[in-house]
Amino acid sequence: MKFGVIVFPGSNCDRDMQFALQNELGYEVVMLWHKDTDLSMFSTQDCIVLPGGFSYGDYLRCGAIARFSPLMQPLIRFAEKGGMVLGVCNGFQILCESHLLPGVLLRNSNQQFIGKNIYMKTEKGEPLKIPIAHGEGRYYADDKLLDEMESGGQVIWKYCDAEGNITPESNPNGSTRSIAGICNKERNVFGLMPHPERAVSESLANTDGRKLFQQIFNSRTLHSVNRQSVLALP
Repeated sequence: MKFGVIVFPGSNCDRDMQFALQNELGYEVVMLWHKDTDLSMFSTQDCIVLPGGFSYGDYLRCGAIARFSPLMQPLIRFAEKGGMVLGVCNGFQILCESHLLPGVLLRNSNQQFIGKNIYMKTEKGEPLKIPIAHGEGRYYADDKLLDEMESGGQVIWKYCDAEGNITPESNPNGSTRSIAGICNKERNVFGLMPHPERAVSESLANTDGRKLFQQIFNSRTLHSVNRQSVLALP
């Protein structure tokens, strides 16, 4: 499995993602400039990552300008063919702006930038401690769409406390239904606000990000007709 990490003007987590995937997890990583248009070196078994940061300075709306970068059209075609796409923080915002994922990311409910460790979990999973760093991470969609997403298994992670309880107090940004991350109906495009790439190294005293990456890969694998076995992270 090979990864491509897109670099937009203003990205500041692209090298973090590269280091985590390449140095800590042992995968091949190709850095992609946002003006590239050739993704022919990637197969549908590979993954393209949109990292965190402040693409185009977050002018207009977070991710609203990046969606028009030249690489986005090839990326959309890659996703339509079944290729895996992962958006983290600003990458999640770009995926929503590009309509590869439903819903929108709004200003945090406290109207302030938040940078801290939080807890998040899948429906039946253990709570994972993962950092967040965003000012517009409040996920929103209307109730009809949210009901469809939850019934279809598209709501993958929710904010929780250290014991796994989903409470208003454990929701750091006011996201609707405490949503921290989602996927598309086909389960090959994933977006989340927390940063798993910042929690994979023993030197940072937190490796919960490894488990979160595993959840992403397994979620795609278990629901894809193109994949037959669960990927294992080192």
